[in-house]
Amino acid sequence: MPTTAEGEAAFMERDYQKAREIWEPLAERGDADAEAWLGALYANGLGAERDASRAFALYLRAAEKGNALAANNVGAMCAKGEGVEADPVKAASWFHRAAEAGDALGQFNYAVLLTKGQGVPVDMAQAVEWYRRASDGGHYPSQARLGYCYAKGLGTPVDRIEAFAWLSAAAQHGVGLAMAELEELVRGMTDEEKREGRRRFAERAGRTRAGMATA
Repeated sequence: MPTTAEGEAAFMERDYQKAREIWEPLAERGDADAEAWLGALYANGLGAERDASRAFALYLRAAEKGNALAANNVGAMCAKGEGVEADPVKAASWFHRAAEAGDALGQFNYAVLLTKGQGVPVDMAQAVEWYRRASDGGHYPSQARLGYCYAKGLGTPVDRIEAFAWLSAAAQHGVGLAMAELEELVRGMTDEEKREGRRRFAERAGRTRAGMATA
């Protein structure tokens, strides 16, 4: 029988029909990765007619087996009311589950809910912690949000140096919030703060490159 990885290869080649034919029997046998991938096909109408309810059911099956990416997608569909009735509390619960499993997008999404108080009480200190975890994983929007929190003192004391380092990391990838906030931030920084901010940014960028090289 073909493997989940062979389905992924077909997916990357945009042969979605072949990918579906590979993943469907695997999903029927309870393969969580195949369930998650198959859910993506139905969610996006790739190789099959778009079916949000079918996508949600597949994501849920995979998420309940511990698939972090699927858990994030279950949270997103609960938040939007796609394929299931909207439920912000369940959305927050699934985002938290994905976040705890180390999924950077789940960490970001859970932090956003903590920031807005959707499905969970507002808790900026916790939001900052989850933005930080996602930022350490290289999630650019989280880096922008984390830098903004340091700049404004949201959930953490104001720290212009940390703000500069994180906003710079996000700005180099074109995140609009980071570019706008960084421009405003540097106007109030001393030369010494800017030097230290650049040093921290370069140090983190170096760690990221080293990690990629040894992966």
